[in-house]
Amino acid sequence: MRILDHHPLAELTTFGLPARAAHFAACTSEDEVKEALEWHHHRGGPLHILGGGSNVLLTGDLPGLVLRMEVSGIREIGRTEKGPLVQVGAGVGWHAFVMEALDRNWYGLENLSLIPGSTGAGPMQNIGAYGVELEERFHALEAVEIATGETHRFDHSDCAFGYRESVFKRALKGRYVITSVTFQLLDVPELRLDYGAIRQALEEAGVHDPTPRAVSDAVIGIRRSKLPDPAVLGNAGSFFKNPVVDADRHAALVARFPDMPHYPAPGGIKLAAGWLIDQAGWKGHDRGTHGVHDRQALVLVHKGGAQGAEILQLAQDVQADVLDRFGVKLEREVNVLPAP
Repeated sequence: MRILDHHPLAELTTFGLPARAAHFAACTSEDEVKEALEWHHHRGGPLHILGGGSNVLLTGDLPGLVLRMEVSGIREIGRTEKGPLVQVGAGVGWHAFVMEALDRNWYGLENLSLIPGSTGAGPMQNIGAYGVELEERFHALEAVEIATGETHRFDHSDCAFGYRESVFKRALKGRYVITSVTFQLLDVPELRLDYGAIRQALEEAGVHDPTPRAVSDAVIGIRRSKLPDPAVLGNAGSFFKNPVVDADRHAALVARFPDMPHYPAPGGIKLAAGWLIDQAGWKGHDRGTHGVHDRQALVLVHKGGAQGAEILQLAQDVQADVLDRFGVKLEREVNVLPAP
């Protein structure tokens, strides 16, 4: 493991914004993670963990150490009556893992196809799409405690999963580096077809007896039709979470907007953030170097030449307008570094 100074970060994030790390380490094993942490303890300063860079907005250079997770490996480590227990290195690309699982007839992740980012980042925000959340297939993870360098195991009950939430974003934020994640996958498919346009996509493809691979292909097609490719147009996917409101706020909004999409959720009613942003007139909003995607209002895009602070200002403008128009507060799904 080498510590690199003044290392450029633009190509390591999907927004592609200019920024540098004061110090940078790419770690390919748990031992290298511990070595980097020991170096960090001696030098001091902030510590930033970077996975696939698909859920981060860099608004400037990062002081201290940026530790990039590149731990690899996908292996079956056991079985239950449901199917294999599969351990995945935190640095493995999430979509690459989903494709490998399908190749090996391990099921349960097909609805999560084409989600960008690394596997290690998945449990932190409990990634989800098209009716499935990671926590449903999660078994355990291993993480190194930053303060002590000790390895700890976290079972499902330890992680406090919620909608785009986990203990690693709340009580344990900034205290651990996830090095591997183990999933309980399935031998027998349990297809989820009723969320979004999956059934319609399957019908249009002439698929009447869908397989997990066909569901994955449908999800990939839907995502590509709605979301820009970060290799072509810088973005971090959905920039905002879908808000959850109480019954009174929901009733007031439905009275004004009868066609407003909504879904039951723990703690209230989930609204579609993209619909709110679109209704407020932001879809396709253009500020030259950056703006709001013209096909999906949840996605902020970097067209080239923007600074991260400008994209953050756009996000704040959208939040303020939605709050003013609907009385609904949008929360960022994307992490902003350095923290504002």
